[in-house]
Amino acid sequence: MKSVRNHLSLVLALLSILFSMQLYFIVERSIDAYKVKLSQNYSVIAVSKEELSSEAFAKINKIVSQAKEIAPDSVIKRLSSDMKSTNVELLKLTLPRFYKLSLSHYPSPEEIKKLKSDLLAHNAITKVEDFAHTHDTVYKLLLLFKNVVTLFSSVVLLVTVLLIFKELRIWQYKHNERMSIMGLFGAALWLRSAVLFRLAIVDALLASFVAFGIFTYLSSYPWVLDQFKNIGIDVVVFNPIDDFLMILGVAVAISIVLASLIVLGHKEEA
Repeated sequence: MKSVRNHLSLVLALLSILFSMQLYFIVERSIDAYKVKLSQNYSVIAVSKEELSSEAFAKINKIVSQAKEIAPDSVIKRLSSDMKSTNVELLKLTLPRFYKLSLSHYPSPEEIKKLKSDLLAHNAITKVEDFAHTHDTVYKLLLLFKNVVTLFSSVVLLVTVLLIFKELRIWQYKHNERMSIMGLFGAALWLRSAVLFRLAIVDALLASFVAFGIFTYLSSYPWVLDQFKNIGIDVVVFNPIDDFLMILGVAVAISIVLASLIVLGHKEEA
C-alpha cells in the first residue's frame, strides 16, 4: 500500500506539471488565434492627396497587407443634394482619397506607432487614424492574461519539482542500505541507483499516459469547445502526437534529472 501511495504522489506531482504546461500551450494558441481574428477586423484609415496602390503602401511599411480605397459616394451624396452636377464632379476631384489598410498580423503598440510615423512621412498622406487607444487596451489585456498564466505555470513547476525531488529523496533513503551493500561489492553507481531511476521513469510514463487520456477527452468535450466557439476562434486543445511527445519528454526529463541529482548527492555523502 505504501508503495502504491508513493507512486501515486509522484504521478500526481508530474501530472500537475503537465497540466500547467498544457494550459500554457492552450493559452498561447488561444492568444495567437485571437490575434489573427483581431488582425482581420482591425484596420488603419489613411487619407491621401493622390491615388496609392496596395504595393505603394506595402513599400511604406511591410505590415500593410492590403489597401482598399473607401468610396466617398455616400459623403458626396449627402453634400450634393442642392449642388449642380458640374459642382459635384468638381467636388469628387477635390476630395482626398480615403484608404482602409489591412495588416498582415495584429500589431504591437510600437508597430502601430511606427506605421503611423511612416505613413505621415509620405508626401501624399495627410492624416492617419490608427484607433490606438482601443488597440492598446486590447493588446495589454492579452499580454496581462498571458503573463498571469505564465506566472502561475512557473510557480506550479517550481513547487512541484521540489515535491518530486523530496519524494525521490525519500525513496533513496528507503533503499540506502541496499545501495550501500551493492557499493561494497563494487557495483557501479548506475546499477546501485537502478531502482530510483526505474521508479522515476515508470512514474513519468504513467503520468504522461494519464495526461494523454485526460487531454484527449477534454479536447473533444462539448463545454470546452463551446467556450472557444463563443469567442469565435478555433484552437487545438490537444495535439495527440506533438503535444503528447512534448509532455512525455518533459515528464521523463524532469524525473531523470532529479533522480540524477539525488544519486550524485548520495555519492558525495558516501
